[in-house]
Amino acid sequence: MRTTGEILHAFYEALFRVYGPQGWWPGRTRTEIVVGAILTQNTNWANVEKAIARLNAAGLLDWAALRDVPTPRLAECIRPAGYYNIKAARLKNFVMWLWEEHGGDFDGLRNRDLAGLREELLSIRGIGRETADSILLYALEKPTFVVDAYTARILGRHRLIDEAATYEEIKTLFEDALPPDVPLFNEFHALLVAVGKRHCRPQARCDGCPLAEFPHDPA
Repeated sequence: MRTTGEILHAFYEALFRVYGPQGWWPGRTRTEIVVGAILTQNTNWANVEKAIARLNAAGLLDWAALRDVPTPRLAECIRPAGYYNIKAARLKNFVMWLWEEHGGDFDGLRNRDLAGLREELLSIRGIGRETADSILLYALEKPTFVVDAYTARILGRHRLIDEAATYEEIKTLFEDALPPDVPLFNEFHALLVAVGKRHCRPQARCDGCPLAEFPHDPA
């Protein structure tokens, strides 16, 4: 009987063989990646791209500019992302934390301890676990696994977790089974999103799924 680590490695190989490299996270700069991670909450990426384009056109994809811009103007710029007043406040919370606690030096965060930095991010109002881990993995290149709804659904249907599994339990499952490798965590998360969007939807589409060969429960 295969271990969890062996199964996850087999998942990765099956997904990569079909989909290839995903090139995540979409973003030209670390600032853009962080902004995207915050704005993508409860919306699709196409809307986030529109909001980021508006921020770029307004000259606001810069930590100092984001610090100084009035919140109402910021909210108007990110309107396409939805829940724009809430997300503007969350983005401001992050930016103010960056300036007040780290002097606006985002790149300097890469030298910080992962566990301590994650706790700091989670202390920021509006920054949840998935957003914090996305910032850590994709913008700061820290080996932390990002868990989302697709990941939980896929693992549940393949009997690797139960319905009550928490975010931290799923994250630990991956991190205990895999080496702490940033490119691996990056690619694996992106591949799980890819198969989740195509096949492992609320109503599963198992035909043609790269993971259909593995034991799974019916949808």
